[in-house]
Amino acid sequence: MRLLSRLRPRLSAAELVLLGALVVAVLVMSRLSPQFFTVRNFFEVTRFVAEAGLISLGMTAVILTGGIDLSVGSILGLSAILTGALFHAGWNVWLSASAGILAGTLAGALNGLIITRAGIPPLIVTLATLAIYRGLALGISQGQAYRDYPEAFYVLGQGYVGPVPVQLIVFALFSLVFVLLLGRTVFGRALYAIGNNETAARFSGLPVDRIKLIVYSLCGLLSGLAGVIFVSRLSTAKADAGVGYELDAITAVVLGGTAISGGQGGIWGTLLGLFIVGIVRNGMTLAFINADVQLVFIGLILIAAVTLNQALRRGRG
Repeated sequence: MRLLSRLRPRLSAAELVLLGALVVAVLVMSRLSPQFFTVRNFFEVTRFVAEAGLISLGMTAVILTGGIDLSVGSILGLSAILTGALFHAGWNVWLSASAGILAGTLAGALNGLIITRAGIPPLIVTLATLAIYRGLALGISQGQAYRDYPEAFYVLGQGYVGPVPVQLIVFALFSLVFVLLLGRTVFGRALYAIGNNETAARFSGLPVDRIKLIVYSLCGLLSGLAGVIFVSRLSTAKADAGVGYELDAITAVVLGGTAISGGQGGIWGTLLGLFIVGIVRNGMTLAFINADVQLVFIGLILIAAVTLNQALRRGRG
């Protein structure tokens, strides 16, 4: 009972507004397409949300420290390609998937190392590694897609427990871990302290560089796991996997109320922002609206979220 009490969401006024926006998004998308408001489509939304959601959890921790990671989509692609390439080279499929996740973790750790050791801003570092990791994925695959995996592997991306997709269960478990990690641990409080004032955090004795390294590694791990689920869901690994996922993740986090400058926010807001993005994307797809238009719309949501976020911060200041 005590654990359940700790996990109970404590929504702020801004998050309640988001909850209202989520209801409005559902109603609008229901008007756009008669196929939207069905149980089957609800679970289709959750399948997409699970992959972008895993990345969003790591992105929330990164942004709370005042950083950003633009390379998450490329890490997903690199993890997917490594999983496929190693399996087709004769490795066991689960060993290949573990290597893909490990590669994602190391890619995230490399981001953290460059940021903390070289003192280069996260925006520049992850913009560069976005290109490097995507280039590595293209080089490994030589433009080919990897298919034909064992049936057991598809359980991760296509399996169900009752009516619930397996990847949704995985996402829910990680979400609960992050709720506790950010809200109930010393490590979580350290992220907020670094995001609020990094200099003060250093003078307080916090190992700022080590914490940042862990945070970027976690973000890489979750992006790598999303890559493995991506391969399992689509039955194929290709180098362009995960393109645009960084936009969805950052939009979900900022829309959920996490300050882009760090120090404020949380997982519950990210989850609400994530479902708004997922529902909007799904509804527009069902209404046969082009992917280009969807990108423009998601970009506009991101700009609106950042503008509103800054306005609220100025109001509180």
